[in-house]
Amino acid sequence: MTRPRASLVSLSDTPWYHVVTRCVRRAYLCGFDRLTGQSFEHRRGWVELRLRQLAGVFAIDVAAYAVMSNHVHLVVRVDADRAAGWSDTEVLRRWRCLFRGPVVVERFLSPATRAEMTEAELDGVAGLIATYRARLADLPWFMRVLNESIARAANREDGVRGRFWEGRFRSQAILDETALLAVMAYVDLNPIRAGIAETPEESAHTGIAARIAALRAGDDGPANGRHLVVAPSPDTARRAPPDVHPGSQRARAAQETATSETDDSPPATHPPSPAVTDHADSSPDARSTNLWETVLGRLPPAPLLPFGNPAEVPAAIPFTFDGYLTLVDSLGRALHPRKRGAIPSDLPEILTRLGIAPERFVEHAGFLLKGFGAAIGAPERMTALAARRECRYLRGVRRATVLFGPTTPTDRPAATASPSPVPGR
Repeated sequence: MTRPRASLVSLSDTPWYHVVTRCVRRAYLCGFDRLTGQSFEHRRGWVELRLRQLAGVFAIDVAAYAVMSNHVHLVVRVDADRAAGWSDTEVLRRWRCLFRGPVVVERFLSPATRAEMTEAELDGVAGLIATYRARLADLPWFMRVLNESIARAANREDGVRGRFWEGRFRSQAILDETALLAVMAYVDLNPIRAGIAETPEESAHTGIAARIAALRAGDDGPANGRHLVVAPSPDTARRAPPDVHPGSQRARAAQETATSETDDSPPATHPPSPAVTDHADSSPDARSTNLWETVLGRLPPAPLLPFGNPAEVPAAIPFTFDGYLTLVDSLGRALHPRKRGAIPSDLPEILTRLGIAPERFVEHAGFLLKGFGAAIGAPERMTALAARRECRYLRGVRRATVLFGPTTPTDRPAATASPSPVPGR
């Protein structure tokens, strides 16, 4: 039975979510089209850059991602407490990185005009602040801005109208640490499982590749991330990514456009097409709902969510990066199409700590999206979630019992110590 999005993305259940969005008809709109011979690989860079930009605006951290030729995987953490701690001015400034908003917001942000505002106008701004604060910690709004901005840029490039994505997005609630580990590895290993990359570091447009590149570059910061540099394709006049570099001539032109307060112009790196001129409407409603792409394209990319101890850094992935990297490397060797089912000779320590049998992990690691429905986690956590949602069954409980259930002596090599219990939350 179809359930409302509010029940599928509920922060009272978990802040962690696995998100998937696909191109319409699963066409290779971000890859190589064999029918026409055209390559749209550069759009994968657009998506990678834009999701990192949006992570710096929303109270949503990106833990892992994989931008494929016809779909995108994300693992995110929604931090509503962070959004609640922002000042009113901070909320409005963040929102205006995405949308221009009504004129009353501009007046409120200017000290010169705020003093002239009436009581009714101030009450109206207070209502807008509450709305914007909730949206900045809302996964559907994050995906709306990501999908809409990419779709507009792709349609401008092709000179067409219509859908780019087949729908909004699909989400899976990640209920515990074991599920988080499995889903992150599943996402980061997508290119290897598809046979388009040999190793994690060669998996273009993935979170694990970005982290490894930062590690090689000597960036030992807690985020293990870096500012993305998306290389343009040869025909840059038509295929440049939808961002504007601050020091360029286009940036200065975009700044003049942003400060002229005339209309919602498209990004300077994408020439406007007559087929998509709906940003020209400067009415109050249009100003509130149309993406302000001239500003959005200049946002710096945010770092990825760091690995660390949640007791010391609450907003962190609860593993060590070295342990996770070892797991991904070992699992990648087992999941490669030419080595399907090979069990790593060395049991990664992270699996031992979480009590996951390597044989089970390898066998089921490629079926986390199809094998589970709206949630993934230990059987007891999925049963508890079903009770809270007042539904009789959640798809994937049987697979969760096999994948995350207690290990048996036959699941472990003889020399392996008994696993520690799964840490609770």
